[in-house]
Amino acid sequence: MTRDTRPLLVHPQAQSNVLSVRAKALVFADPVSQHLLLQLQQIARSDATVLLIGDTGTGKELLAHHLHRESFRKGQFVAVNCGALTSSLAEAEFFGHQAGSFTGATETRAGWFEEADGGTLFLDEIGDLPLPLQGKLLRVLQEREVVRVGSRKSIAVDFRLVAATNLNLERAVAAGTFRRDLYYRLSVMAFNVPLLRERPADIMPLAEHFLGLYSRRLNVQQPRLDHSTELALLRYPWPGNIRELENVIHAAVLTAEQATIRPEDLRFPALADPIAPGSSTTDDVWGDLTRVLDRLFESRAPHLYDKLEELTVRRAFVHGGSNQVKTASLLGVSRNVVRTLLRRVGLLGGDA
Repeated sequence: MTRDTRPLLVHPQAQSNVLSVRAKALVFADPVSQHLLLQLQQIARSDATVLLIGDTGTGKELLAHHLHRESFRKGQFVAVNCGALTSSLAEAEFFGHQAGSFTGATETRAGWFEEADGGTLFLDEIGDLPLPLQGKLLRVLQEREVVRVGSRKSIAVDFRLVAATNLNLERAVAAGTFRRDLYYRLSVMAFNVPLLRERPADIMPLAEHFLGLYSRRLNVQQPRLDHSTELALLRYPWPGNIRELENVIHAAVLTAEQATIRPEDLRFPALADPIAPGSSTTDDVWGDLTRVLDRLFESRAPHLYDKLEELTVRRAFVHGGSNQVKTASLLGVSRNVVRTLLRRVGLLGGDA
């Protein structure tokens, strides 16, 4: 039996037995992404605190939404950007306040912990949380109760905490800007959310998703991507990750003059142009690849050779237009070798 290699689309309107999120679709086509999704699925129905670590734009909040939906918790999903908090009001926002407890507090109001009671509290950029609030957050996690500003009465709360950061919290602990005990509490269930360029098989399904999304919003016929455009998207390093890909596709739908989007319709930032075929940056690419391999070796990544082989074969098959002869030419091997490799990674049936 051959493995189904079609991308897994996770859509917000899907039924509860289908992996889903509330806001936007998540696309998992790359083996790296599918592995992360499987790990999250295994803990979704527990109450364990989860820490998502990854760069801006990699989809951490969408994954938090996914965890909330799959937990079947009846309460709300409450999202808080810790980087946007003002120190003077942060405590009242988290814990709530009684009327008259400070200037401007004209009415009693519940805080975010209470709002998330029975549901999920998502703290984005938790590395930016002020130190005094870090200690109070740790206490709430331990005691499961809050006291509003201006009150002495404790209120029991039942929430699932999902935190996210693009910072190295270990370094923040060493620098004294993040509490060690809170870090240990958060990192029991920690997951690294990879960069978009580290899960390249997600790029084209995401591009197609955003093409459909913005074509519908703009009420225009959905354009297609020609082969050279697909190659440009695949070769671009995506420093802004999924968010940048969405913006590039949105702009292309807005400005493309024909039914086919061509490379010149892609508005990449001037400082990060895609690598052109045959350009003089080839040596730089090999240098980047060497550095990536060094990082993988240093991290003692398991099954490294098998994963590298599978990634190489899958990317060659995409660049070769799913044509075995072209894929063999790209890899510099015979078609028979390519057929063996395609079977090994599940892209070709046993009798094909």
